[in-house]
Parts: sequence; C-alpha cells; structure tokens
Amino acid sequence: MLGVLGGMGPLASAQFMLRLTLLTPAGRDQDHVPAVLWSDPRVPDRAAAWSGTGPDALPMLVRGLRGLEAAGCGAVAIPCNTAHVWIDGMRAATGLPILHIVEAAAADLQRQAVPKGLVAVMGTAATLAMRLYQAPLAAAGWPCIEPTGEEMSRLVLPAIAAVKANRVTDAYAPLAEAVQRLQVRGAQAVVLGCTEIPLGLQAGPHGELSVPLVDTIDALAWASIAWARGG
Repeated sequence: MLGVLGGMGPLASAQFMLRLTLLTPAGRDQDHVPAVLWSDPRVPDRAAAWSGTGPDALPMLVRGLRGLEAAGCGAVAIPCNTAHVWIDGMRAATGLPILHIVEAAAADLQRQAVPKGLVAVMGTAATLAMRLYQAPLAAAGWPCIEPTGEEMSRLVLPAIAAVKANRVTDAYAPLAEAVQRLQVRGAQAVVLGCTEIPLGLQAGPHGELSVPLVDTIDALAWASIAWARGG
C-alpha cells in the first residue's frame, strides 16, 4: 500500500493520483497500485515555514505520516517539492521509506536520455534557495541554472499562485516563456521542481516547447510504481 502525503497543494495531489493510475501498466483494477491519499491543505505554508516567517510545517507533516502508518502503508510519496526540506525530520519520525522526489527527477532525466550537462530547475523561491535540486543534480553530472529574479517575480511565482487559486489556464503563458528563456540560456532540459508548474504548462500547448521537461509529478509516480512492483 502506497501512502501519499498530499494537500500541498490539493490539485497537485489529485494530479499525482491520476498520473499514478494512468502510468501504471494495468489490464484490470487489481493490477493498479493500492494507495491511500492523505490530502491535508492545512499544512502551514512551506516557504514561510522554511524562512522562519510562518509556523513550522513538520508537525503537520508528521501527523499525516502517522495517519498513513495507521492505514497500513508500506512507503510514502510526497507530491510537493518544498516539503522535502523536512525530509530528515520526517524520516526520523517514521519507519516507512519515503520516496524522494529529487531522486525520482534524476531517474527521469536518465529515462529521457538527457545527456550529462547543463539543465534548468524551476520551482518556488524556497525550493531554489534551499538548493533542493541544484546540488544533487550537479553531483550526478547535471549542473543547473534557474530563472533570474525578474523571471521569478514576473513569470514563475505568479503562475504558481494562479494554479493554487484554480486559475490554471492563466499559468501557461508565463511558464512557457520562462521555459523558453532557460532554453535560450543553454538548458538542455528543464526540471519542473514545483508540482504546480506541470499543471500550468499542461493547460496550454506544451507540446510546442522544444526542450525536454521533467514533470516531477510523473517522475514521482514512476518511482512509486517501481516501488510497488519491487524494483
């Protein structure tokens, strides 16, 4: 039984469950991954918690882990990138393995055969500031660039906020522009390191973008399927 610690945001959690289902090779109901979704949007804002301007998110994250333990889950996936800053605290609070979204993204770069070299990471300001992706990917051979401060304030952050407010179609144009700008600066792939970003890009003609995208919702779903099937 896979546990899904969600609600950060609710739409990203619902999309994870959808993609977990659609990506699973299955011919009948019984072939799918048994899963329990704990979707609690009351978890304090992760960026504010990380910066010290809001309440700590860890107690509510641990509360969700306790619920998933009680439900009989054998591992946990967290379809929220910024929440992974508390990965050590969460792992200390549970005996359940937690599938790491950054490791899943690196595996997806390999799956898409992205050559070692420059890639870009998009995400919340907190995710980029805490270098959740940059250091591990650079160590694996993919040094990272990220949006400029102007691109974050004008394009990325308003688009993330639009998705969280259920204005998903409003997010496509600014996110697509940000992706194209990163490609011009030499990125040979773009890691969508916020689970709202794939939702915004999918609201428009994302197939017209000419650079490989790592959808971290899909990447985590692939990792979850691999765990459920024992490999």
